[in-house]
This record gives sequence, C-alpha cells and structure tokens, in this order.
Amino acid sequence: MQNFSNIGRIFYGTAIAVTGFLTIYFKDFHPYLLPPNHSWVPDLIVVARIFGTILILGAVCIVFKIKIRQIALLLGVMFLLIGCFYYIPYEFLSTPNYIHLGDWENVEKELAYSCGALVIAGCFSGYHEKPFFGWLGKLVPFATILFSITIITFGMDHFLYSKDVSAYVPSWVPDHLIWTYFFGTALIGLGIGITLNIRRRFCAALLGSMIFLWFITLHIPRVIASSSSNMGDELISAFLALAYSGIAFAIAGSAGIKEKGIGPLSDLLLGANQATQEK
Repeated sequence: MQNFSNIGRIFYGTAIAVTGFLTIYFKDFHPYLLPPNHSWVPDLIVVARIFGTILILGAVCIVFKIKIRQIALLLGVMFLLIGCFYYIPYEFLSTPNYIHLGDWENVEKELAYSCGALVIAGCFSGYHEKPFFGWLGKLVPFATILFSITIITFGMDHFLYSKDVSAYVPSWVPDHLIWTYFFGTALIGLGIGITLNIRRRFCAALLGSMIFLWFITLHIPRVIASSSSNMGDELISAFLALAYSGIAFAIAGSAGIKEKGIGPLSDLLLGANQATQEK
C-alpha cells in the first residue's frame, strides 16, 4: 500500500505548499489557518510571511521525504496547538452561534491539516528516534480517528446546510439536492467505516478518490471562473480538498499493515500507522 501513502504525501504536501504561498502573497491568514479576528498579532505581514515560509519548507520536506517523520510531526503538532488553544477557545468566546455545527467548519479544517501531517508521519518508522519525537509520535494513532470525525461532520453539513452545499454542484449536473444528500451520506458512511476500522483501507481509498474527483470537477472550474478578487479563496478551498484527498489516501496506505485487533483501540495499542520505513 506504499503507492497510496506516496500519493497522499504528495497531495498533502502540494496543498500545504500552495497554502503557504497564498499566505505570503496575501500577507494575511486565511480563516482555515487562524480565526478572522487576529488583529492583535503584532507585525501581521511579517508573521504571515514567516508562517507561510514554514508551511512551504515543511511541504518541501514532506514531498521530497527530507526528515519527513520529524517535520510532519512538528507540522501536525503546530496545527493541533493552534486549533486546540486558539481556534476552539475563539469559537466559544467570540462566536455567538457556537452551538451550530456549521460555525465549527474552519476549526475542523485546521484540525484536518494537523491530522494529515500526523498520518503521514505515521507512515514512516520512528525507530531509534530522539525521545522528543517519540513522545510526539504517540499522537499519531489519534489522527486517523480525529480526521474521520471531521469527515462525518462534513457529511452532516450536507444535510443541515443542503442549499448552500448544493451551490457547489456544477450547473450541468441535474438534481443538485439529490447529489448533495448522496455525497453527504457517503461522507458519513465512509467516516464511520474509517473510525470503526470497518474495511478501513477500502473506505479511505474510496474517500480519497471521491474528494479528488471533487477537486477536479468542482473546485478547479470554480478557480478558473473566479474573479481576481475571489481567486485566493477559491484556490485555498480547492487545495484544501486536495489535502483531504491526500490524507485519506495516506490513511489507506497506513492501513496496509495487517492488524490483529479491530477498531481504534487496536490502532492505539499496536501503532498500526507505521507502514513504511523512512529512507
């Protein structure tokens, strides 16, 4: 299943690199990365450029397998810390409608970035690594479960916000709502399959293929048709989809190890996400 891991690694790394370039170009953070209200950040332009550079360098290391496990662990933990200690408190304290699932969309995307890096780190062995990275590696088994939970919630969004989601369906496709409900059901079903380790490899590969199809048929045409003022949002949305596809393929690759147990508990006990050795 190394092919799945390689595809996932390249997709995810490419998406992170584009996100870094856009952060530098627009000299600001997209809501997928930081909450909209970050005016308190000193020298925002400088910080955005530094952050964008970090993303680009991390992406290069992931794509070309340069200290990939260590870099992926650091990148995943960085996204996780931002999500847990900045974005989640922001949602509770600054958003009056935090009880609505849709208001957590950007938090989930932030956490998905974290999960992607951790899953990729889990595809490479941690033998004889320094204790610090060994400690960070304990987060890896949780990444697959957390990512699948975000997939389930996005599937639920297809039903809760069906009119908004159906607007993404191309005009040449008939019955927009039917397709919206169909793919919402698919996301929920595949997310549950990954969470419960029910044919996880198949579910993850199918999920990655489905989202990559969206990247080609839904997002790329929107990027091409977008105005210059809106192209940045469409680009980062498109490559977020590519990142999701890559994460799913990486999970499919990491599931190539035959597990003796079933479900998330066996992942935690057996460390089943370490599928290939770092070269």
